Amino acid sequence: MTDPNPDAVAGAKVYDAFHVPALFAEWAPRMLVAADVRPGHRVLDVACGTGVLAQAARDRVGPQGRVVGVDLDPAMLHVAREVDDAVEWLEGSAEDLPVDDAAFDRVLSQFGMMFFPAPEKAVQEMVRVLKPGGRFAIAVWDSLENSRPYHIAVDILERLAGSDAADALRAPFALGDASALARRLSDAAGTPITTSTVVGRGRFPSIRSMVEADLRGWLPVMGVELDEARIEEILATAEDDLAEFRTSDGQMEFDSPAHILVGRRTG
Repeated sequence: MTDPNPDAVAGAKVYDAFHVPALFAEWAPRMLVAADVRPGHRVLDVACGTGVLAQAARDRVGPQGRVVGVDLDPAMLHVAREVDDAVEWLEGSAEDLPVDDAAFDRVLSQFGMMFFPAPEKAVQEMVRVLKPGGRFAIAVWDSLENSRPYHIAVDILERLAGSDAADALRAPFALGDASALARRLSDAAGTPITTSTVVGRGRFPSIRSMVEADLRGWLPVMGVELDEARIEEILATAEDDLAEFRTSDGQMEFDSPAHILVGRRTG
């Protein structure tokens, strides 16, 4: 496995400490239900990141099951391994999964497909590694226009940090058209895909913590580094521009809609 860059590991730890509890953790149980993950199942988590979904799957499948997490980012895998060494963590691409044919009962991918160079190839790989009758479930964020706080945050970055920073924050919402994505994946996989849209609830300790998590955690993962003066300017602006999402006790809460797509290997 590739030795991760220490700065990348630091960014992955910020991501794990802030984004996972605030945004991603609530989706893991929904994904397990959508995929009908059961005790004893063999489960693959594609683009597992720091492992929140794989860890939840490991608890669900129990000691008779098996969970493998695959990610292209060695820094994310480094953090995942520190958190949970019971899951098998593998470095690899979603378009060329480093596992055998028909090796899994369920394949999951939570908020990773937006970053795959070839989503169609990735879903073909998911089907390849499923046993016949096995199920896959994929989660992607709804469009940026339906995720208002991030729409505002992108505007702030565009004004104060430029298009590279703004595009890095746009990227997670790139597959927000669920119908179009389902058609693409269904054609590629050769199997029907159903979609559902669920509105989650993002929760951060404060507006500052939400924006700082992106500036210090997400943007570096995407290759964008900002200097301290620029970060502080953005944080000060965000306190005003995102004030509508501040709760009475100073936290930040907002609707966080996403799509869950489910299909099966039929042959």
